[in-house]
Amino acid sequence: MSIAMTAEQRNTTMKSELRSLRASGRVPGVVYGKQLASPASVAIQEKELLALLRSHPNAVIDLDIPGAGKQSVMIADVQREKLSRKLIHVDFQQINMNEEVTTHVRIDLVGDSQGEREGGIVQALLHELEVRCLPGSIPDSIPVDVTGLLMGSSYLVGDVQAPAGVTIMTDPSAVLVTVLVPQKDLTAEEAEAQEVEAKEAVSRSTEAQMHEVDFAK
Repeated sequence: MSIAMTAEQRNTTMKSELRSLRASGRVPGVVYGKQLASPASVAIQEKELLALLRSHPNAVIDLDIPGAGKQSVMIADVQREKLSRKLIHVDFQQINMNEEVTTHVRIDLVGDSQGEREGGIVQALLHELEVRCLPGSIPDSIPVDVTGLLMGSSYLVGDVQAPAGVTIMTDPSAVLVTVLVPQKDLTAEEAEAQEVEAKEAVSRSTEAQMHEVDFAK
């Protein structure tokens, strides 16, 4: 899917001017791309940007840029204040709709796992998958059916069925979701072993997420 947005031309560069811009409800940004004569300094309505980040942070955007017209872009980087988490800057990268990009897509767990019905505790270790595909094929989310997941078992990235035209780049051995056996039902040795295994799974899954968005050159 693609989302239409309009950018305002931005001539502000001084810190005081940027503070005033943000105070007026706009976020300064820059658009980069081979088809642009030079990086475009823009301002985006904060409400629109926040809504986009909440719903479709990896979506293709039809951005109307003053002097350059409508361009297909994606969000490449977002900067926030450390404490307030308020948006302070956004970078957009122009893309070619006929060239693949690598990005991240939200995981949507569906179903009521058998292990949970038996008293197990479902623990999601990944919330996104790194994928590579054409911009027009980026899914809103990837559904993962955990109905058959038993207590004490795990669902690996390699078990996920990728949508047509989408290649999953995340390490297939990374644990996506697991159903833990309640500690009260385990011996001390079993509980310790499960805790060690869970920590190792978290470590592998964290490493699998440490990728940057790559736009085709």
